[in-house]
Amino acid sequence: MIPISYNFRSLLVRKTTTIASSLGIGLVVFVLASSQMLANGIKKTMGSSGSLDKGFIIRKGSDNELSSGIETGAVGIALAGPGVKRDTQGNPLGAPELMVVLTLERVGGGKNVSNVQLRGVTPASFAIRPELRVIEGRPAKPGTDEVMVGRRIDGEFLGVTVGQSFEIKKNRKVQVVGVFEANGSQFESEVWADIDTVRSAFGREGLVSSITVALDSAAKLETYKAAIESDKQLNLQVETERGYFERQSENTAGLVKYLGIGIVVFFSVGAMIGAMITMYGAVAGRVREVGTLRALGFSRFNILTSFLLESLMLALAGGILGGLAALEQE
Repeated sequence: MIPISYNFRSLLVRKTTTIASSLGIGLVVFVLASSQMLANGIKKTMGSSGSLDKGFIIRKGSDNELSSGIETGAVGIALAGPGVKRDTQGNPLGAPELMVVLTLERVGGGKNVSNVQLRGVTPASFAIRPELRVIEGRPAKPGTDEVMVGRRIDGEFLGVTVGQSFEIKKNRKVQVVGVFEANGSQFESEVWADIDTVRSAFGREGLVSSITVALDSAAKLETYKAAIESDKQLNLQVETERGYFERQSENTAGLVKYLGIGIVVFFSVGAMIGAMITMYGAVAGRVREVGTLRALGFSRFNILTSFLLESLMLALAGGILGGLAALEQE
């Protein structure tokens, strides 16, 4: 057999070919790994946004909070359902919330804008989520134009940092007074304002998007669900809070995953064609080398195996390079 050291020296001598081939393979690995990590990250983040012992209520037929509209008259009925946990004063633990979308300009200029979710909340929204913790500033005061922002968007958009202000609607500014974290959940990518502030700014008086209720235990969900969904006048649907957010993540994660795979397929075809051209060119340019190896007594099989080994080395180097690049982006 031809010594492996021969293959290493061969790759080092042909630096341009080696680098070009490795980068092509590395790009394919990078795109595939990045898309898979992004899809898994979306699922993990959305899944951690809820728990199994909370019921999540939206209007029947709605896919998400943004398309849901529940009249405030139904809130009291939902909170009075069987199995709802109560505080020490005997009040039901539940939070009606209103969800809208803002378009904010990112820091750095260039008119780079992104959508950000604005959640209208009540004091009960904090009470039913003990994992939420203020890490800078203070909580927003109910009934004011003060807001809190999740740590993931703190400082990412113009005015979205403690002590500054931004518009949620034209000529309707809010003041950022605090930053919170919530165990890495999707809430950390939201802006939280008083529900009445959001209602008045967006003309949603008398409506909420969803109702989250704390249950005595996860086992109480089916009883609670049957009681709420059997009331045809309410026209509401119930699921676990975690189940809702996991369902929301499926479409987004699936799109990212399969889009990444589709791109990788095209990249792979290009990489394989490039690798074939490179290797054919390398072999054609090494006719004398092959003849010398044959003259030294190496068989055709040994020479073919040696060339294939070089290809595997290039693939391994490209795979490691692409994997490390993807990790840097995580």
